[in-house]
Formats: sequence, structure tokens, C-alpha cells
Amino acid sequence: MYFKESKGFPEGFLWGSASAAYQVEGAWNEDGKGRTNWDEFVRIPGKTFKGTNGDVAVDHYHRYLEDVRLMAEMGLKTYRFSIAWARIYPDGRGDVNGAGLKFYEDLIDECLKYGIEPMVTVYHWDLPLALDTAYKGWEDRQIVDDYVNYALTLFKRFGSKVKYWITMNEQNVFTTLGWMMALHPPGKAHDMKTFFQVNHHANIAHAKTVIEFKKLFPEGNIGASFAYGPSYAKDCAPDNVMAHLDYDDFRNYWWMDVYGYGRYPKSTWNYLVSQGLEPKLETEDKQSMLVAAKLVDFMGVNYYQTTVVENNPIDGVGISTEMNTSGQKGTAKSQGIPGLFKDTKNPFLATTDWDWTIDPMGLRVCCRTITSRYDLPIVISENGLGAFDKVEADGSIHDPYRIAYLKAHIEELKKAVDDGSEVWAYCTWSYTDLLSWLNGYQKRYGFVYVDQDETMEGSLNRTPKDSYYWYKKVIETNGEVL
Repeated sequence: MYFKESKGFPEGFLWGSASAAYQVEGAWNEDGKGRTNWDEFVRIPGKTFKGTNGDVAVDHYHRYLEDVRLMAEMGLKTYRFSIAWARIYPDGRGDVNGAGLKFYEDLIDECLKYGIEPMVTVYHWDLPLALDTAYKGWEDRQIVDDYVNYALTLFKRFGSKVKYWITMNEQNVFTTLGWMMALHPPGKAHDMKTFFQVNHHANIAHAKTVIEFKKLFPEGNIGASFAYGPSYAKDCAPDNVMAHLDYDDFRNYWWMDVYGYGRYPKSTWNYLVSQGLEPKLETEDKQSMLVAAKLVDFMGVNYYQTTVVENNPIDGVGISTEMNTSGQKGTAKSQGIPGLFKDTKNPFLATTDWDWTIDPMGLRVCCRTITSRYDLPIVISENGLGAFDKVEADGSIHDPYRIAYLKAHIEELKKAVDDGSEVWAYCTWSYTDLLSWLNGYQKRYGFVYVDQDETMEGSLNRTPKDSYYWYKKVIETNGEVL
């Protein structure tokens, strides 16, 4: 659609940035924090780039005052961060760790002091190891009650100060990489039956948490953040168009329909039943999902790329356990489900060094689809470019590629607002450089450079990049100067 004039972003729009506890905090065993599945997984040889881990990360735990001050100087309106479950409940349940609660309360208060809205993610992949040991974590239905109890502890302590809550971060990613590709904990490959059961447990945990939150804070805002990558059919061949439909049901709507409608897509459910792969549902599950879907306030979106799909023959490619974690462009493997779909290259788009397509218009597609399909407000909870950054001789960091990437995406987001999408926030990934789960410290996303690399012996000094000052101007002008 074309509009003669853009109405721009609404007054009070939340310009923000995001992080995750394991990727920034460090202090992995300090002040009573328990061990997590990631504390163990990164110690398995070959799982991460050059054995990098989050023991120190970028030391946000000890340097949050400096980091929040830099956010304030930039003019940030919201800071999205996650809480480490094992910092609150070292064993996942049982006794609460007061020191953990105090750290996050201090962080929240510091944000509020500068007028920065805290946006809190309840779960961003770091599961208390004790729950893995006790009953295999997300594989067991027990985790629902433990998760809800943990979430309620956060709501009761911080709910009067935090207006925006995210239950789950990228449920589709941590489950796919954990049970299908063996690249995340628990490191299982091609276990599709467990994969769908794990996702159902997470969906019920999300649903029950939303319901309990609304009992406590009916005026608060809660939703989930989904890694949404819209798909395009390779061409107009009917079998490729059908592959595109199958892909979206399997890779996108399987989660989004739960968040927005409270049900699973029928076509995918019928396929799973035919293969004996459908998850087991308890009697009350359908009702819980339906009720929660009526209560969610927004759809959270982590947007990075789109995918082109084509028909995949019954003897075609499956899920690969390899992905580009080196930054060597062109090393990504094709993925698919035999008999349904597989991905293929998009000749019209450039890619990052990690083979992610760069598709700014895809963000508009994303917003348009959510608006039409679910009629929910949208929070862009992540969007950013991972790249190799260079420190110049004078200590400066010039990152025009990051500015160009973000500028193009914000331009398309503005068009989505003109189209009628109700967008509340735009959070870049990330504020400071941080640990990339599998790619170590070489893949940088931040506005603020952190002196840390695969040796994990850096000074941890913070240096604003050119993009820091660019985004400051974007915020000052509410997106009018890009």
C-alpha cells in the first residue's frame, strides 16, 4: 500500500533495546545463584565457538549501573531484559534466593530512576539445572507448576513497578535447537515426538502464567515473544505454494495460534496424528489455552529474517544438526521436513555473515500478518544485526552496516504503522555486545562495544559505537530522523 503522508510513530512509542541474563550478566555462581542447563552445556567440547561461556559474559551483574547510565544518556525508553530463574530459585523451586530478587529490584529501580520502562522476560532459555536433573525439565509436565510458581514470585515482587512482561522468549528456537538439532540443551537430535510434547508443556506454562498474572494485575501487559520469520513460496507452482502454507503452520502458526487463538493449527495437528507425533493434552489444557489467548495484551516478535520454501519430496532433506556458527558466509545447511517443505535461497536478498537473510520489508510483512490474523498490538522485542566490528587505532568503532540495517527496518516498521498495525515498542538486539549462545563474542550486535572476546580476558570496558549516537537521534525525533 502507498500512503501520501506517513503518520509516523505514535506519541509515547517505546524505543528500546534488549538482552538476556545468561548472555550479559556473568556472576554465574555468585550470591546464591544455582547452576543452569547452559552452565553445563557450554562445557561440552565443541558446543560453542572456541568454548566460550557466560561465566563472566559482559559482567552486567556488576556493571549494570554503568550500563543503565549509558542507556539513559542515549535516551532509551525501554530496556527489555530477562531474569535468571536459577538466581531466584537456585534449585528451580523450594527456597527463594533473596539476593537474586534484590539484584533485579535494584536494576528495575535504576531503570525507573531514568524514566526507562523495564520490560521483563520471565524465561530466556536458562533453566535451573536441578529441574533437568529431577525430571528432565521441559520434558515433564511437572515443570508447569514450577514455572508458574517462579513467575508468580516475580509478579508479586515486581508487578507494581513493571508494566510489560514477556512469558517466553523464542519458544520455537530453544525447543527446535534443543530437541531437533542438538545445538542447545539438552542436545537431542530428531526427537520430534518429544519436541512437540515439550512445546505443549511450555504452552501450558505460558497460558497458566498469563491467567495468574491477570488475576494480580488486570491492567498490566503480558505476552510471549516469538521468533517470527515469514515465509515466501519459491514461485507460483502450486506444490511450492502448498509448501509455503505447510511451513507457516509448522514453523510459525503452531506457536502463534496458541498465543493468539488458544489452539493449534488443524492441518499440522492432523499431520502429527497421522504420524503418531501429536502431544498428549490433559483435560483442562484446551480451556487454559483459550482463556489465556483472550487475556494476552500483545504479540511479541523477535524479527531477523525471512525464508523461501519449496516442495520437499518424501525422500528429501530433513532437519540438519549443523548451522553456520562460524561467521563463514555460505556454510548454512538446507533444512526441511520430507514430504512437506524445505528452505532454499532467496536470490533477491543479501545475507549476513551467518547466512541470515536481510529483509527489511519482511518486518512489515510480519506486522501486517499479525494485525490481520490476530488483531493484537505488537511489541518488536528483538531486531538487529550480528556482525564483526573493528576497533580503530583511536578506539572508535564505525558500524555503518548496522545503522543501514536498523534504518531500513525502522522505515518498514513505520510503513506497517501506516498500514494499521498497532506497534507499541521497537527493541533492538542488543544494547551492549554480549555472548552469542553458539557464536561466542565474535558476533556483535550492540550499540556499545565491550572489550571481550573468545579469550574471555578482556577489560570489559564499554565504548559507544557510531550506531549509539545514531539511535540517540532516532529516539529524540521519535523515528523521524533516520
